[in-house]
Amino acid sequence: MADCCNDGVCVVSASPSTHTEGKIFRKSSFMRSIISFILLVGGIIMSATGISFFDNQWTRLGWYLVAYFPVGIPVLKEALGAMRKKDIFNEFSLMSIATIGAFFIGQFPEGVAVMLFYSIGELFQDAAVNRAKRNIGALLDVRPEKASVVRDYGIETVLSEQVRVEDTVEVRAGERVPLDGIMLSDSASFNTSALTGESVPRNIKKNEEVLAGMIAVDSVCRIKVTKPFGQSALSRILELVQDATERKAPAEQFIRKFARIYTPVVTLLAVLIVVLPWLWSFINPEFTYLFSDWLYRGLVFLVVSCPCALVISIPLGYFGGIGAASRQGILFKGGNYLDVITKIDTVVMDKTGTLTKGVFEVQDIVPVEGFSKDELLRTVAMVETQSNHPIAKAIVSSVPVVNMTLPYLQNVREVAGQGMIGEIDGKNILAGNVKLLHANDIAYPAGVETIPETTVLCAIDGKYAGYIIVADAPKEDAKMAVEEMRKAGIKDIVMLSGDKQAIVSKLAGELGIDRAYGDLMPEGKVEKLEELAKNGANKIAFVGDGINDAPVLALSDVGIAMGGLGSDVAIETADVIIQTDQPIKIPMAIRIGKATRQIVIQNITMAFGVKLVVLILGAGGLATLWEAVFADVGVSLLAILNAIRIMRKKF
Repeated sequence: MADCCNDGVCVVSASPSTHTEGKIFRKSSFMRSIISFILLVGGIIMSATGISFFDNQWTRLGWYLVAYFPVGIPVLKEALGAMRKKDIFNEFSLMSIATIGAFFIGQFPEGVAVMLFYSIGELFQDAAVNRAKRNIGALLDVRPEKASVVRDYGIETVLSEQVRVEDTVEVRAGERVPLDGIMLSDSASFNTSALTGESVPRNIKKNEEVLAGMIAVDSVCRIKVTKPFGQSALSRILELVQDATERKAPAEQFIRKFARIYTPVVTLLAVLIVVLPWLWSFINPEFTYLFSDWLYRGLVFLVVSCPCALVISIPLGYFGGIGAASRQGILFKGGNYLDVITKIDTVVMDKTGTLTKGVFEVQDIVPVEGFSKDELLRTVAMVETQSNHPIAKAIVSSVPVVNMTLPYLQNVREVAGQGMIGEIDGKNILAGNVKLLHANDIAYPAGVETIPETTVLCAIDGKYAGYIIVADAPKEDAKMAVEEMRKAGIKDIVMLSGDKQAIVSKLAGELGIDRAYGDLMPEGKVEKLEELAKNGANKIAFVGDGINDAPVLALSDVGIAMGGLGSDVAIETADVIIQTDQPIKIPMAIRIGKATRQIVIQNITMAFGVKLVVLILGAGGLATLWEAVFADVGVSLLAILNAIRIMRKKF
């Protein structure tokens, strides 16, 4: 629930163990508010209708005290508890002084109303905070409590915490994976939306990693556990989100400092509103001083001055922003990064794994006349089956298994740094780079050497037969991501890569990236980033895979790790983690940061604006405690509703 710490700032308790007690507390608070409301309305009706027994001052006092106690006693206890800790000036003490003062001058209904609506406001605040917590919890805490462990005697159902590393668990269709592990079954489809936000099921093959929280879609599978329950990737993400609420944005830090000064100052001003006119009455005998009037004005000032709208709605705004981002598979390590990302004007990105898929694929097949593409691809693939090189694997994987018949393959050998040589149906086959054809005195078109991508040339019985282009393909949303970043206000987009400059430049041209630097070692990337950072006006975000780019992630103003769900280095180093491998989430993260900041600024402006107007009116005797209640509780509720709006916003 929303509590008030010593500096008057409401904080969020994230302990799941208090969930049941919190529900009971909210229910009892709601019932107390209902009782108080019924008694308050009853008293106002009896006063308005002139019921005789209610004309007695002591009867009215007793009635309204009974109405006051259900909502007032909890606040009075909080105020006394804070005073024992030498925290005199807080919202509890302000409300207590204001309502006791209202009773002192005979404004019984107003005294009850101030405490009642304050308590109702606290209930709304509590509900809003808990809703934000539940939303994030529902998104991320999807670890099943129990797991089906495969034993020699059959399947045993145990608590997930009791499953040991190396145990084998069985996951049926529709069930969630309880712990991180390695797939033992041949393959299975998994719904990963709770972890990554991806709507399309992911097909995971034997010996590939499976993460806790994924849902088996269409088949039973078995998984060997590699990490205990508390150390799964999902557990680290949950811990990350909980810790994020502790990393305060500048606006939150300002409100904390501001509340420590603001609350005693407004209390002193309320006292001066009562005392100064009294002193003035001695200097100017014509001035008529009525203590009850000026005390009432001071009480109005006290009620209005409560900083509730600020101290709850601003942290809730950032908490909502973190929740909204989590729903999209984007994890901010703190509210401060939601703020910083709005100032970014330069985005520097790694190429492989960030803008490209990070795996080789056949991009083009160019045979000589009289040879079909399928024939060339199949011939090269059959020879490459004997190689473990990533390029060879890419070519082999592009040919359907039914077309890969191997009885005719013989005398295959690999020439280091050049390629493969073998015989198919008695024909001598060469598949490799230009060095291999040079070494065997085989002529080939001159233009082949100018192709920037990796090329695999083929020769059959000493004659050139064509070439295959193999490259790391750009991600489907890479170009759109660059366009959306520009729309989001990014002025300079830079790509860094260890790949050949020709390949990097070509990809940059296709995606519309301003500058691209290739042939870089990790230290070269650091140097390029430092060059950009020399211009103090640049606010730089670096986007990488979070492993070999860790030094650059740490140097940038905002480090963004792509696909960092299972990467310890990404979680430790990056400030923002994009759980999917989608570059389009980069501009989305910027939009979420800007939307969060906009809501926070709206709340600050609204709270200060309304309170300032009513403070002036109250000091001048033109506002009552009813207006003061609206300025405090009403503005708090509006600010809370505005803060939670971000969790429903589409990005």
